Amino acid sequence: MSNIVRKAEEAKTRLQQLSATLTSKDGAATVTVNASGALQRLSFGPRAQGVPLDQLAATVLATAQRAQAQAARRITEVMAPLIGADSDAMKFLEEQLPAPEVPEEQPQVVPQHGFVLNEEQQNT
Repeated sequence: MSNIVRKAEEAKTRLQQLSATLTSKDGAATVTVNASGALQRLSFGPRAQGVPLDQLAATVLATAQRAQAQAARRITEVMAPLIGADSDAMKFLEEQLPAPEVPEEQPQVVPQHGFVLNEEQQNT
């Protein structure tokens, strides 16, 4: 097996196993995302008790975004030996991934009362 094929197989295996798990600063939520950034697990810590739902939702989203950015960094670490850290292919890959830095502060919570129309409903 050629060196490039071996490296590609190793990268494929590592990407299939890649995940990122982060806990919110306040300990209310822990999320795990896979290499594509899809949410795999969500759990709530004792601090989630009594937190207003809109604030808890914002915490989950912010924590998931940070986990997605961490997974993206790991993808580039896996792919760099295969395609070259400074290659055009790496630049293209990095453009497709979430921004590397996601603010760690809690996003502003905008209370949602009643219901929210989805995009399709808003356009009718």
